[in-house]
Amino acid sequence: MTGDLQHPRFALGYLRFSEQADARGVAAHRTRLLAGLTGQVVEVGAGNGRNFRHYPPEVAGVLAIEPENILRAAATAAARSAPVPVTVVDGHADALPAADATTDAVVAALVLCSVPDLRSALAEIMRVLRPGGQLRFYEHVRSRNPLFGWAEDLVVPVWTRVAAGCHPNRNTVSAIEAAGFVVDECERFGFSPSPWMPPTAHVIGRAHKP
Repeated sequence: MTGDLQHPRFALGYLRFSEQADARGVAAHRTRLLAGLTGQVVEVGAGNGRNFRHYPPEVAGVLAIEPENILRAAATAAARSAPVPVTVVDGHADALPAADATTDAVVAALVLCSVPDLRSALAEIMRVLRPGGQLRFYEHVRSRNPLFGWAEDLVVPVWTRVAAGCHPNRNTVSAIEAAGFVVDECERFGFSPSPWMPPTAHVIGRAHKP
């Protein structure tokens, strides 16, 4: 694993922040994101495993990929009490440890903002999905408000350093479409995961591999 995928200070803070964010509404978003999933699932950037408890029982198994050591250890612990079988492994979005066209669904929750190469990550997701397989995504994205979008562009150099590579200005849905996915549904909404953060644009959606 490359050293630039380790962010111990951010990871320790995220363990606390994710609990607060879930209580403010992220947990409900996770439930919506994962509703109706079946079969074999790959979760990209599983973090500390906050999605695991929300998988429906129809899911046969989850292969959860997380490159950050501290978060992966927390995810491994969370997997023990998950309602479905979850295997947590080291890995990253540019090289998913799954064979071609073997996966029923890929889940990306609050991670596509921080992958180093979004186009490469989406190509990998496309590779592992079977034809008709789903990409479920839940992400914060660039604001449509010109002033807010400009501000997000402006803070990228600093924000990526302090927030483990997070880009607040990515047009993620457009990138998903450009990667060849068909977006079946996408809800856009403002949301603040913390009382000290202003509401930012978020999306929850579903796309499929043609």
